[in-house]
Amino acid sequence: MSVDWNALGEVAAVSFGVTVGVVVVFAVGVLALSARDTVRASGGSGTGQFAGAGVCFLACACAVLYGLYLIIPQFH
Repeated sequence: MSVDWNALGEVAAVSFGVTVGVVVVFAVGVLALSARDTVRASGGSGTGQFAGAGVCFLACACAVLYGLYLIIPQFH
C-alpha cells in the first residue's frame, strides 16, 4: 500500500482553508448582528446589518449542508 502524499496534502490544505473561511464568515455575521444592535440603539433601523448577518449565516449553513452531502453516500 502506498500513500499519495500530494493528494493528502491537497485535501488537508483545502479542508483547512474552507474551515477558516466558514469561521471567518460566521464571525462577520456575528459582528453584523452586533453592529445592528449599535445602530438600533442610536435610533436607526439596522436592516442592512441584519440582512448582512442573514447572508453570512446562510452561507455557513450552505457550506455545512454541502459537506454533509459529500460525506453521506445516500445523498448521491
